[in-house]
Amino acid sequence: MSAEPVLVVMGVAGTGKTTVGLLLAAALGVPYAEGDAFHPPANIAKMSSGIPLEDADRGPWLDAVGAWAGGCGELGGVVSCSALKRTYRDRLRSAAPAVVFVHLTGERALIERRMTARTGHFMPAALLDSQFATLEPLEPDEQGVPVDVAGTPEEITERALAALRSRRGGTG
Repeated sequence: MSAEPVLVVMGVAGTGKTTVGLLLAAALGVPYAEGDAFHPPANIAKMSSGIPLEDADRGPWLDAVGAWAGGCGELGGVVSCSALKRTYRDRLRSAAPAVVFVHLTGERALIERRMTARTGHFMPAALLDSQFATLEPLEPDEQGVPVDVAGTPEEITERALAALRSRRGGTG
């Protein structure tokens, strides 16, 4: 496979999508985009106020993330995006059919501890329950790999790279 994949690092808030996404992009030598940067100000204001987004709020954001992913071409890229529902991932795939999802998973207690420890992020830990309620894990027909978030960011990234290599080797 000569073209690099476009990876979407997905999962609930607090799983380390940005940190792992940056490490994956560096390891692969591809561009990185922060999915939160594609949110319109109204979405940021809602989440900052502790109000979960509705599907209507997410549509333009998903389209913008998908457009970035679709524009990467054969160079590849990594973008962070919660992509919690199958329909959201389908929307991303409609703009970038070859995306591969890296689903960061973990125990709720660990993720909540990480969320409460971080500073300067608009997403409050109070929205974690709504994130888990919305989450639809990857289905067998979706291109992607689940990766546990226990451990250091470097360990998580290594597990992701190993899972991607295994997946790629299995598909030729």
